Amino acid sequence: MSRLQVVSGKGGTGKTTVAAALALALATEGKRTLLVEVEGRQGIAQLFETEALPYEERKIAVAPGGGEVYALAIDPELALLDYLQMFYKLGGAGRALKKLGAIDFATTVAPGLRDVLLTGKACEAVRRKDRSGRFAYDYVVMDAPPTGRITRFLNVNDEVAGLAKIGPIHNQAQAVMRVLKSPETAVHLVTLLEEMPVQETADGIAELRAARLPVGRVIVNMVRPEVLDAADVELVRTVERSSVAQALSTAGLGGARRGGNAEKLVDPLLEQAAEYAERHALEQEQRAVLGALDLPQHELPLLAEGMDLAGLYELATELRKQGLS
Repeated sequence: MSRLQVVSGKGGTGKTTVAAALALALATEGKRTLLVEVEGRQGIAQLFETEALPYEERKIAVAPGGGEVYALAIDPELALLDYLQMFYKLGGAGRALKKLGAIDFATTVAPGLRDVLLTGKACEAVRRKDRSGRFAYDYVVMDAPPTGRITRFLNVNDEVAGLAKIGPIHNQAQAVMRVLKSPETAVHLVTLLEEMPVQETADGIAELRAARLPVGRVIVNMVRPEVLDAADVELVRTVERSSVAQALSTAGLGGARRGGNAEKLVDPLLEQAAEYAERHALEQEQRAVLGALDLPQHELPLLAEGMDLAGLYELATELRKQGLS
């Protein structure tokens, strides 16, 4: 498995949930995982039912087998101060710039700079080693921007390296891109079995490949359980209304006479079955589109009880079963 796991997806597909479940799955058997948030939404804190994350790496969960999940919400302003101190040794001068509003101004008027700082901080965590020479984290999982922005977000250091031909900025940008365009990185796309998310996923994969960024896997989230098999779905299209009423009556749900209990149930049942058959057909079409992308695929179930911490661990277990750990 690549050490930097980037998770993106169209808004509403549950990419933050998948990133969190992936971090848990990767932290099994004593591994250490860092889960990084770059959009400032504090979605990770909500999922793990903890207080808002500060700009520091904090342990938020223990995985099965004794592994640990740490989390970091990257603040672009503070990351820029780190950057200025690392390369220019500004110290107190950097803090003075922040008080004057220069740091906020820089990250606002130059969105590319903001992305450089965010990706740079994540890649620094990937490369960091302890005193014994071991990596500080076995894996870093990034809850990245949505699919429509992911290629530009990850590729911004390439642009910066081209603009700054020499010096620490150029060297830092090149170092980040060496991580992002290497086997150390995998970019996963989260989707639903719906036309718009699937199309955006296909477009995102094409853009990532064109930029020579390493595409990982497609993770289909919130998959509804299969209630009817293919034969049952076909039967829905051909069954006689009277046969359904008779079957209901035989099952003890009232007489088949008009106005009886069974008769009243026929139309709602057939309507529900027809809706299921239509949705099933659409989902199969989208599976075919995803299959043509020639990438490994994984499916995560729609949790009937909604998403909570227990559900997050359930999804992590499912990812481990499917080999994503």
